[in-house]
Amino acid sequence: MSERRGDEWQHASPRRFAEMARELFSHDSTGELLQRIVSMAVESVEGCEEAGLLMIDRRKRLCETPAATSDLVRASDRAQCEYNEGPCLDAAREEQVFLIGDMAAETRWPRYRPRALELGIGSMLGFDLYTYEGRFGALDLYSRSPRAFGDRARELGWVFASHAAVAIAGARREATLREGYATRQEIGEAIGIIMERRRVAGEAAFEILRTESMHTNTKLRDVARKITLTGEIPCR
Repeated sequence: MSERRGDEWQHASPRRFAEMARELFSHDSTGELLQRIVSMAVESVEGCEEAGLLMIDRRKRLCETPAATSDLVRASDRAQCEYNEGPCLDAAREEQVFLIGDMAAETRWPRYRPRALELGIGSMLGFDLYTYEGRFGALDLYSRSPRAFGDRARELGWVFASHAAVAIAGARREATLREGYATRQEIGEAIGIIMERRRVAGEAAFEILRTESMHTNTKLRDVARKITLTGEIPCR
């Protein structure tokens, strides 16, 4: 990133943030969008040398890194997930923001801290990814130098974290809608096959599906998929 663009971000106006939003959401895939978010964080936040997104599952146990600017970020996330402790996990699970001014002087996370120092991490800044649907991850900024992040870095970091949260929540909703549509389509196809083969009405065909699902302890969609793939209709 050029020095000129960096100056623009340090004195960014609401219009500049709107331009950033349009640029981010011009990407077709969620993966590309998230990767662009972490890249822009490095380009735009003073003191930030690397950035990554750490995601957790709904039980707040399993974690993954869907976007990162370097292997340092991924190694840091792996260590935190392995030790089940660390600043990024804390941000993802319960806190809104964390700041580590000097990793060498840090007293928290006794198992993670030595690994962070081995990786050359001097300071970190992180934000939870939160929408009304819940908290599901963190945006984490890294520097190899201590005391790298100031107040402006916090302000810009929140902007990127907010965009990442909205993008991920939107992708999850879209995936749920697609799955629901596919389920309805498969069930409809299976009902059509049963109606034709058994010479029954739609309600009776659906009842055959439902009964097979209950007796075999199988999801209705899976029963329907088997019928559409094999043409075999349960005898119940």
